[in-house]
Amino acid sequence: MSQPDVNQPDMNAIVGSHDLLLVTLDTLRYDVAAELAAEGRIPNLARHLPGGAWERRHAPGSFTYASHQAIFAGFLPTPAAQGPHPRLFAARFAGSESTAGGTWVHDTPDFVSALAGEGYRTVCVGGVGFFNKQPPLGSVLPGLFRESHWEPSFGVASPTSFESQVARAEEVVAGLPREERLFLFVNVSALHQPNWFHLPGATREAGDSRETHAAALEYVDRHIGRLFAAMSSRRPCFAIVCSDHGTAYGEDGFTGHRLGHEVVWTVPYAQFVLAGPEGGVAA
Repeated sequence: MSQPDVNQPDMNAIVGSHDLLLVTLDTLRYDVAAELAAEGRIPNLARHLPGGAWERRHAPGSFTYASHQAIFAGFLPTPAAQGPHPRLFAARFAGSESTAGGTWVHDTPDFVSALAGEGYRTVCVGGVGFFNKQPPLGSVLPGLFRESHWEPSFGVASPTSFESQVARAEEVVAGLPREERLFLFVNVSALHQPNWFHLPGATREAGDSRETHAAALEYVDRHIGRLFAAMSSRRPCFAIVCSDHGTAYGEDGFTGHRLGHEVVWTVPYAQFVLAGPEGGVAA
């Protein structure tokens, strides 16, 4: 078992008292995210990043399905330095080197079902195809949740995907009894290819690029404040915002992901508490 980390929150105190939000900015590269934060181009995200900057981490997988299977088992992106690094959530198993005093330990194979067992309403607002519930494979990840949502306007081909997802999340929050705890997961599809349409002047023929990827993150930033406001409207919310993997735009001859390259494995990560309606940090 790891030693306690003074920078790690005590998830045993947070689970049960806070709502929980996990946002995966699907395919977002660390270098692009860090650059935009430093240049003041994503102000709504940056104001919540500890120290105003993203943490550099390593993804648990090189594409959406693998990475999310690991994330839901408690293997969130790992700090990009030698560990072991204490985890926020961990299934109980002997010999775990990343379970610490502040880790919320559960007896289910994933923390989604464990939170449901603690009385949380678990809700997925899907984005990319692995969450669309159309083929059987697209039902595996959303099937972990008590409630899941997907429609074409949330998907990768929609230029308004994230604002549509946020609107659905707002509806979910508004429809819950105030006393019911919520774990909301949002898989943001806007960064995933195709993203050329987020950059004015870009064309389908020219395709995606690092610049259109950056424009997609600016688009997400313009709407994410609504999501944060909804999730902190009832009580304090513990939020995790991260990427599941990056993607290559020609580096060393590589394009795309599901491959072992630095721009794929290195991802941005942040965790923070959104104060509740009374401005406090506890329910």
